[in-house]
Amino acid sequence: MKEQKKDLTAQTRKFSRRQFIGSAAAAAAALSVIPAKAGTRKTLLGTEKVGFKLKYAPYLGMFEKHTGKDPIDQLKFFADQGFRAMFDNGLMKRPKLQQEAIAREMDRLNMTMGPFVAYADFSKKSYVTRDKDIRQMLAERIKAAVEVAKRVNAKWTLVVPGRFDEGLEWDYQTSNVIENLKWCAEICEPSGLVIVIEPLNAWKNHPGLFLTKIPQAYQICRAVGSPSCKIVNDLYHQQITEGNLIPNINMAWEEIASFHLGDNPGRKEPLTGEINYKNIFKHLYAKKYTDVLCMEHGKSQPGKAGEKAVIEAYRACDDF
Repeated sequence: MKEQKKDLTAQTRKFSRRQFIGSAAAAAAALSVIPAKAGTRKTLLGTEKVGFKLKYAPYLGMFEKHTGKDPIDQLKFFADQGFRAMFDNGLMKRPKLQQEAIAREMDRLNMTMGPFVAYADFSKKSYVTRDKDIRQMLAERIKAAVEVAKRVNAKWTLVVPGRFDEGLEWDYQTSNVIENLKWCAEICEPSGLVIVIEPLNAWKNHPGLFLTKIPQAYQICRAVGSPSCKIVNDLYHQQITEGNLIPNINMAWEEIASFHLGDNPGRKEPLTGEINYKNIFKHLYAKKYTDVLCMEHGKSQPGKAGEKAVIEAYRACDDF
């Protein structure tokens, strides 16, 4: 009896040890697949850093010295640095297969596509006219944008209403812009695509254009009265044209869908000019803005150092 009890005790110990070792190995294997810290990345700046508070969106080509020209490699780099969005003004000109590849990679990386350009001819009197052929051209352009948006899962497409007409009363031109945008918005509404109209400065970069100010864009969007017609507020242009950036953001808030960024003077990254971007980003964050801010600017330095400086500037301005 004692011998049987001794054998049973030895077997029990042997089984318990095997069970413990197996359980410990399983636990270790489970732990090995858990991320070190959700939302952290090894960035170009050499530190583990949680992603940005806002959806700053580099453009394809912004960090080519680090990434090369392949769009997929660029998107991976954006995500590694903590950027959660991208924009590409020339998206409609890219081959269909490349558009689809970009969309797949952005979906995999959980990134948002910013506004792409549907129409921005600075040389023509387009939206300000009643010309039926021009309206048909604009309609076809918007129809093409709808198809691209479906392909790449984009929410916004950008429109510049073109030049003003020196031979037509301003109020008639405004009325024509509103009617043409209504026409285009109706094309977008079934798919949910949103046209964003962009006011541009008339002093330094784009003399002769019809749309120049945020209050003017607000008035037009209210008159169009469609969820598919909103504003992209380019803060670089508006600093030149009218300043008063935060009050204008507040006044036009319900009609603003997106932002373009760039400091003034120079149209380089934040902290290189006079705009207090840290304060603006803090303000947008407090207003619970969750859409895209397109980094539509150059770099203050050449080469890799300039690309690194851009990321450092956004880190600094996002630290609030």
